[in-house]
Amino acid sequence: MVLGRRLQVLRERAGLSFEEAARALDVTHATIRRMEKAQVGLKVPYVEKLLRLYGVTEPAELDGFVNLAREANRPGWWHRYRDVLPEWFSAFVSLEAEADQIRAYEPHYVPGLLQTEAYATTVLRAGMPHAPAEEIERLVALRLTRQEVLTRKEPTMLWVVMDETVLRRPIGHPNVMRAQITRLVEATASSNVRLQIMPFTAGPHPAMYGPFHIFRFPLPELSDVACSENLVGAAYFDQREDVAAFREALDRMCAQAVPVHRTEAFLSGIRKEI
Repeated sequence: MVLGRRLQVLRERAGLSFEEAARALDVTHATIRRMEKAQVGLKVPYVEKLLRLYGVTEPAELDGFVNLAREANRPGWWHRYRDVLPEWFSAFVSLEAEADQIRAYEPHYVPGLLQTEAYATTVLRAGMPHAPAEEIERLVALRLTRQEVLTRKEPTMLWVVMDETVLRRPIGHPNVMRAQITRLVEATASSNVRLQIMPFTAGPHPAMYGPFHIFRFPLPELSDVACSENLVGAAYFDQREDVAAFREALDRMCAQAVPVHRTEAFLSGIRKEI
C-alpha cells in the first residue's frame, strides 16, 4: 500500500497518465491503477522501469524502492497458518500487525488480542463446531501469536470498548471466565492498553449493530482503515468519510462507557460474582 501510494505520487509529479505509464511496461492502464491501489503484487522489474520513467535516478532512492517492493512481496509470519486462515482474515491480521494504534468495539467476546488460551479455545470451538481439534489448536496458536503486537519493542496502542454482555456471558467453566477477567485486569496496567466497559445502565449507544476495528498506521501514506466483521467475513473501509463515521461512533461510546480509571474496579467486581 505504501509503495503504491508513492508510485502514484511520482507518476502524477512526472505529469504522466495511467496510459503512458502502462505503455512503458506493455500492460493495460488498469494494471497501473491496481498497482497503485495495492490490488496486485508489485514485480521488482516493473517497479524499476516505472521509477526510471518517473525520473528517479538517485541510486539510494532506487534501492530503497526496490527493497520496499521485495519486502511487500514477502509473506507475513501468519503465512504459515494459511491452511486455517480465511482470506478475509489474512487481511485483518496484516493490518493488525502493521498498525501502531487499534481502536475497537466488541459486543460479544473479549478481543482476540486480550484472550487467554482457554477462553480462545472455548470461543473457537463454539464458532466452529465441525472443525477438527487440530484446526482449533492452530487457530488458537495464531491468536496467541497475534498478541505479540502488544509486547513488541514498539508496541501497538490498543483502546477497546466492550459491552458488559462480554463479561456476563458464561464462556466454558467459571474458572475460564475468572482467568480471563484476571487477564483483562492485568492488561489495564499496561501503558499501551486502554479498556472501557459499556454497562447495561448506559442504555443504547451508536454501535449496537456489531463489532468493528479502526486501524491507524505510523506511515503518512496509509490512511486509517475500519473493519466491520460479520458471520462469514468482513468489510474494509478506507475512505475518509466512512472511517470518520466509525470513529465518531466510538468517541461517543467512550464518553458513555465506564471511564478508564474505573475499569479495573468494574472488572474485579464482576470477577467476585463468578
